[in-house]
Amino acid sequence: MTASTANSPGLPALAPPPFSADDIDPRRRARALYWQGWSLTAIAEHLDVPYHSVRNWKARMRWDDADTMVRMESALELRWAVLVAKEAKEGRDFKELDLLGRQIERMARVRRYEAGGNEADLNPTVANRNAGPKKKPSRNFFSEEEIDELVRKLEAGMFGYQRTWYDAGLAERIRNILKSRQIGATFFFAREALVDALRTGRNQIFLSASKSQAFQFRSYILDFAKEVDVELRGENIKLFNDAELIFLGTNSRTAQSYHGNLYVDEVFWIPRYQELRKVASGMASQKRWRQTYFSTPSAISHEAYPFWTGALFNRGRPKAERVSIDVSHQALARGVHCADGQWRQIVTIEDAQASGCDLFDIDQLRREYSPDEFAQLFMCQFMDDGNSVFPLSVLQRCGVDSWELWTDWKPFMPRPFGARPVWLGYDPSSTGDSAALVVLAPPAVPDGKFRILERHQFKGADFADQAEFIRKTCARFNVTFIGIDVSGLGIGVFQLVNQFRPDAVSYSYNVELKTRMVLKAQDVISKGRLEWDAGYTDIPASFMAIRKAMTASGRQATYQASRSEDASHADIAWATMHALLNEPLEGVTAANSGFMEIS
Repeated sequence: MTASTANSPGLPALAPPPFSADDIDPRRRARALYWQGWSLTAIAEHLDVPYHSVRNWKARMRWDDADTMVRMESALELRWAVLVAKEAKEGRDFKELDLLGRQIERMARVRRYEAGGNEADLNPTVANRNAGPKKKPSRNFFSEEEIDELVRKLEAGMFGYQRTWYDAGLAERIRNILKSRQIGATFFFAREALVDALRTGRNQIFLSASKSQAFQFRSYILDFAKEVDVELRGENIKLFNDAELIFLGTNSRTAQSYHGNLYVDEVFWIPRYQELRKVASGMASQKRWRQTYFSTPSAISHEAYPFWTGALFNRGRPKAERVSIDVSHQALARGVHCADGQWRQIVTIEDAQASGCDLFDIDQLRREYSPDEFAQLFMCQFMDDGNSVFPLSVLQRCGVDSWELWTDWKPFMPRPFGARPVWLGYDPSSTGDSAALVVLAPPAVPDGKFRILERHQFKGADFADQAEFIRKTCARFNVTFIGIDVSGLGIGVFQLVNQFRPDAVSYSYNVELKTRMVLKAQDVISKGRLEWDAGYTDIPASFMAIRKAMTASGRQATYQASRSEDASHADIAWATMHALLNEPLEGVTAANSGFMEIS
C-alpha cells in the first residue's frame, strides 16, 4: 500500500497498537516470574489465572530444565521488546536499549566460547589483535630497507684504513693486523660482522682473552642495530636468517663446536696462544670462512709473535719451502698479501691520522707518555721484556676469564663483591703521568689467590677528585685495607682519604720499601697466587715496565719504571703492590695470622 492510498478519504489511518508488559503472552510472563523466584501460587494470583494452568505450563515448557544462559537471554529479550514497542521513549529508554544490546552481544560471545571457541570469542580486543593476516614471528628481524641502511652507515662511517680492512676482507681469507691503541678496530669489525651476517647468512665468532672482552663486540653490535630501531636479544644472537653471532672467551670448552667467520682480538695478549690457535683456526677451516686477527703489540716473547713474523709457517718445512716476510712498518703500512697466505698490515696512530681519523692530538699524547711507552702503545713497537723484572711469560699465567671462573664476582651489581673484603692500592700521579687505583680481593684461605677485581687510572684529575673516587669505591665494596703512596700528589690524596678512612696506610718510597714490594709481587705471581681478567691487557704491560736499576750513588740496586714527567707506564703495577703488601712477605702463616682449624 502506498502512502497516498493510506491517507485517502474514507479509509482510517494506520497506527501501531498500544503495547505494554500486560499484552505479553501470560505463559511467557509466568515463566519470567518463575525464573525470578516466584511461587506458582503467587504467579497464578498475580496473573489472575487458575493455579493448575500455571502448573501445566511449567511441566510442558520444562521451566526447570532451562540453564542460566537461557533464563538470562529470555529476560533480556522481554525487556528489549517492551522498550522497542514504547512510542514516547525517553533518554533513559535509549540508554537501556543500548545496554541491553551490549548484553545480548556478550551472551552471543559466551555461546561461541561454550561451543569450543577461545578467549578471542569473549574478548573483542584479543579478537581484533588477531584479526590481521597471520605471519610467523621472527626474532631479531631486519627488513631489506633496514639492512640497506646498515650497509650505508657502515660505509659512510669508515676511516681510510678501515676501508682497507673492509676491502681486504672481501678478497683475503686471513687478515692479520698490528694496530695502534684506540683506533676503532673492535668497533669497526663488530659492525662489519653484523652486516656480513645479514647479507650472507654466515655465522660470526668473536674470540677474546676473556668473555667480558668478547662482549665488547656484542655491545657495539647492539648499538649498531639500534640505529635502525632493531633491538637484538640473546647472549649469543641468532638472527632471523639463522646466522648466529657467537661471543667466546679463550677458556670456552665448546669453542671448537662452532663454525663461521672468526674474529680474534688482542692476540698478542692472549695466554697460551698456540693452544688457542689450533682450536680457533679449526672453527674457520672451510674456505667460505675468513679469519681476522688484530691486536696492539705486547712483547717479542709472546707465542703469537712467530705467527706474526711467519716463523710459525716455516717450522717443520723444508728449507726450499720456507718464506721470508718483511714485517717492518714500511713494508706493511699499506697492507700486503704475504707468501704464507696471510694479509698483513701495520696501522700506527700516525697512519690513522693520515687516513682521516681526527680523534687524537698526537703532540699531546707524546707529552703524556714516555718515548718507549708511546712507541709501544701507538707506534706498534713490540717490547723486549728480557730486562723486565716481570717477564710476559710469567705474567700471562695470571690472566683468567673472570666471567667464567669468579662466580662470586658480579661486576654489574651495586655491591659487585657483596660483603666480602677487598684491599685498595693507590699509586699517585707525578707532574704529568697517570695515577691508578686497584681493587684487590685477598685470599679467602691461607695461601689462596689474590684477584684484581677492578683497576682505574686517572689523567688530569686533581687529588680531591681522586680522593672522592676512592670514597665512592669504599661505598661499593667492603674495604678493609687502603695502601697509598704519599709521594707527589699522593700526600694530598692521603690526607683527604684519611678524613673518612683513618685506617688508611701511607707508604713513603725508599730502596728498602721498593725492594720489599717487588719481592712480594714476584713471590705471589711465581706461585700462581695472583689473577686478573685476561682482557685487562694494561695490567701485564704495567708490570713489564718495571726494571732493575742502580741508585744514583751506584751503591744499591732498586726497581723503577719510566717515571719521568712525561709518563708512568707502571702505575697499575705499583698500586697492586701497595695492596699486596698488606700480606706479610712470607705469606699468611700460623705465626702471623688468626686462622684457626676447628675439628
